[in-house]
Amino acid sequence: MNEIPFGFGKPGDPDDPASGGSGTGGSGGAAGPSGMGFGALGDLGGTDISNALHRFADMLSWQGGPVNWDLAKDVARQAAAGDDPSIGPTERAAVTDAIRLAELWLDPTTSFPAATTSARTWSRAEWIEATLPTWTTLVEPVATKVVEAFSGELTGGLAAGLGGGGFGIPGLPGMSPTTDDDTGQVSDMAAPLISMMRQMGGVMFGGQVGQALGSLSREVVSSTDVGLPLAGVGNAALIPAGIAAFGDGLGVAPDEVRLFIALREAAHHRLFAGVPWLRGRLLAALDDYARGITVDTSRMQEAFGSIDPTNPESLQDALTGGLFEPENTPAQQAALARLELLLALIEGWIDNVVSQAAEGRLAGAAALSETVRRRRASGGPAEQTFGTLVGLQLRPRRMREASELWRLLREARGTDGRDASWEHPDLLPGIDDLDDPSGFVERRDSDLDLGSLDDTPPSEGPDGEPGAAPPS
Repeated sequence: MNEIPFGFGKPGDPDDPASGGSGTGGSGGAAGPSGMGFGALGDLGGTDISNALHRFADMLSWQGGPVNWDLAKDVARQAAAGDDPSIGPTERAAVTDAIRLAELWLDPTTSFPAATTSARTWSRAEWIEATLPTWTTLVEPVATKVVEAFSGELTGGLAAGLGGGGFGIPGLPGMSPTTDDDTGQVSDMAAPLISMMRQMGGVMFGGQVGQALGSLSREVVSSTDVGLPLAGVGNAALIPAGIAAFGDGLGVAPDEVRLFIALREAAHHRLFAGVPWLRGRLLAALDDYARGITVDTSRMQEAFGSIDPTNPESLQDALTGGLFEPENTPAQQAALARLELLLALIEGWIDNVVSQAAEGRLAGAAALSETVRRRRASGGPAEQTFGTLVGLQLRPRRMREASELWRLLREARGTDGRDASWEHPDLLPGIDDLDDPSGFVERRDSDLDLGSLDDTPPSEGPDGEPGAAPPS
């Protein structure tokens, strides 16, 4: 057997980067060599062993749902550490000024009023803390299905183990075969172990989600970088470290990069505040996707068969090999298409509004816009990792087509006419309209002209609440 307990990292060795040193960085970092997130337990050397075992017991006592979010947060924060500079007053003032100026530039480009009620400056760790509640909403529906399938497979292995099958794990002996008289006894013995298996599923998934969120925190630039306000509508936030990485190599002044990201952030909040049904619609689309998800249990069984109890890294290979990757059905593909359409329409509208606001003001606007389009179309490494875990990547594949459609609609109907398409979900363009944006604009003009012949006066809706002033 390996001298290192399964799922734990080696004691810190400052001369061995693979050991994780003092507990940060190295291949044994936040998630540990097993990839299960047990690195959050800390260094197992010396007197820390007692504390580590207590942390492990706390993990197994988690009762908060299919994902151990306490573990996920710890792992994410450790994964983000190491290159996460603290925020000084100068940076905070620069972000506040950028958000305020962005709101002024956006006023003539959209009918939606200013919506930012605060301008915050986050470190990567602060992004994790502030956005975790929304990630819980996004991840748990899928995690529930995956962890149920995971614990079911382990339960099947457990039953086989109690009957002499070695728990379905190579090299692990089982109990003697039971008779019918032993069934009740076996059931009593299995119940607490089955419960522990579910908790282990939450631990494993929590560790993997935490690692993905920690990596994602090193790529995002704002609170709306994944397409929806992760910290709530009105709470604008920029991440200076992410913005610096985003602008690296573009040859654009840092102030311009910050202001461009501020324009996108403020535009997102205007849209979600001005279209009250939008956030709920987006979350409903995610829920539709999650409710129909299935998990390829045959792949899971194959993965379990490849796990060697004497080799902790074999579990990491199984996890990264698609152990938690859901199987998409035709219904799921349809749900995913609806979700991607909505994300594309949101990002396309943002792109159109921001390009209009930055035109003639930011010399590097074209280069920055193109960088965003490419980034949103392909996704970063962490986003792809996160997509593997939950079977979903929150990125629009047809942002360019959607941006062109909104541009044509604005040229034909003006700013108010373009934004009027957000008054009701049925007024939004469909997936086929992205293939023929000019045709959509022509049909929309025709519908409006026919509507003007109706003698029935349109009903007036309730007055909307005035938008909030930019942060002071």
